[in-house]
Amino acid sequence: MRKRVGVYPGTFDPIHNGHTDVIRRASMLVDRLVVAVAVNAGKNPLFTLEERVRMVRADIDGLLAGNQTNGARVEVAPFDTLLVRFATREGAEMIIRGLRAVSDFEYEFQMAANNKRICPKIETVFLMASETVQFISSRFVKEIHSLEGDVSSFVSPNVLAELDRKRGRA
Repeated sequence: MRKRVGVYPGTFDPIHNGHTDVIRRASMLVDRLVVAVAVNAGKNPLFTLEERVRMVRADIDGLLAGNQTNGARVEVAPFDTLLVRFATREGAEMIIRGLRAVSDFEYEFQMAANNKRICPKIETVFLMASETVQFISSRFVKEIHSLEGDVSSFVSPNVLAELDRKRGRA
């Protein structure tokens, strides 16, 4: 029996509750989900690639421990190549993207069209953010935290500790 494989890519700088919501829901669509952490130096990330991979793994371990992934195998892998090339290498037939608002759609639509042109066999699947997390973004998490605001409802305790450490508050 063929296993359905999906890739959920992102910078995850840092991973937040909106990301974990998409991961949990995407795991219901596939047998194996690869959370692909992008190098993406162009975004000037706060955390190193290794730190981001570690945080994503810790949050996924929490989902797995709570049996919130519908039995899907969830893995984390860094990547620094074309997304469709990475997805093909992983045996994926779908790329999963989260949408928070209409403003996300234009960029995501263009990216999906380009990916489809490069690799027609891979579909992009969009998951709308749940209403409880649709306002969260990594950029806002970092900005609020840098101004000493409380982001504990946006991120896991693990990520909050990493933010505090990075900002010298630990």
